[in-house]
Amino acid sequence: MAPLQFHLRSIHLPPLSSASRSPHRVPCRSVAASPPPPTVRTVSIPFTHLKETHKDLSAKIQEGFGPQGLGIISVSDVPEFAFLRKKLLYLAPRLANLSEDTKRKIEDPDSRYSFGWSHGKETLESGKPDVFKGSFYANPIIDTPTTDAALLYQYPSFCRPNIWPTTSLPELEAAFKDLGKLIFEVGLLLAHHCDQYVMRQGATNKTQGLQETLRRSRCHKGRLLYYFPRPLSECKEVTGSTSSWCGWHTDFGSLTGLTCGLFMRNSVEVPCPDSSAGLYVQTRNNEVVKVIYGEDELAYQIGETTEILYSGHLCATPHCVKAPSGENAAGVERCTFAMFMQPDWDERLKIPEKITRHGELIQPNQALTFGKYTEILNNKYYQQRTT
Repeated sequence: MAPLQFHLRSIHLPPLSSASRSPHRVPCRSVAASPPPPTVRTVSIPFTHLKETHKDLSAKIQEGFGPQGLGIISVSDVPEFAFLRKKLLYLAPRLANLSEDTKRKIEDPDSRYSFGWSHGKETLESGKPDVFKGSFYANPIIDTPTTDAALLYQYPSFCRPNIWPTTSLPELEAAFKDLGKLIFEVGLLLAHHCDQYVMRQGATNKTQGLQETLRRSRCHKGRLLYYFPRPLSECKEVTGSTSSWCGWHTDFGSLTGLTCGLFMRNSVEVPCPDSSAGLYVQTRNNEVVKVIYGEDELAYQIGETTEILYSGHLCATPHCVKAPSGENAAGVERCTFAMFMQPDWDERLKIPEKITRHGELIQPNQALTFGKYTEILNNKYYQQRTT
């Protein structure tokens, strides 16, 4: 398989929450006194336009994914999406509230908890375990990507089989797959228009485009997230922290499909209790903005490998998630779903001589597969294998 031609752009993340990591960290008092970041609506494309393969959506693609965009586009009026979103998200608290013994049976430590249930296995920017949320991972496209023992050992976060709670929550599998497959299919349509946009820019690429790279991949991964309800004391503590629910990061896959979060209190759906909570993005001008889209819209964010594949014509952006704060946020739980569309584990990457991202981990001119690339990065968040 021909290697993907990569050109790495520099992306500077905002200062991390730990004061020791940045000499430029703004003191808490200054942050609290600053005006809130502006709120920006995503560029939106109607599904009826997206499915017209010959329609020129270049202006929309450039506005959302181009060098001056926010790296995110939403798709409106996707058939069945609103129903499938709620069907799956309403299962998240039921999954999270299963007994600890039951949840241990659907954990997969050998995959670095990249399949099945995961809670407290990742670290926050502070270095502490992330116990605020629980996740359930599965590949909604393929249950068993491979049976090759060498690949299962080499790339466990991609190649291991799905684990489903077939006895304790049997309806989860169908709901997870239905929503994941829908997001995948809509994402392929969006990838087609991304390919068309880049071609119209006169860019040359020796490999097949983004759509075909994703279509042939066996590495896609869905993640059902459940944010546990917090007591009032903790809700007061997160005030002013933009990355209190999910730290600043850039997705290193190709295209990430996102649902709008669903909030509940005592199993009853409620509006978001804090207007400042939600997704934040860092712009090309290092400005932080809050990004919003409709609850019945599907959002897609560009990942690093797409930016690299097309030499910056399509751009990934650093982003984070802020938790709601204040009295109204106490006892509120949040559920959401992300679909990570990414190249196959054996898709070969050729890293250019000048590396500005992950330079401490990946050497100049290094040739490696996407699977190896991802395993290297996963070592930053999970304990490295010893056997």
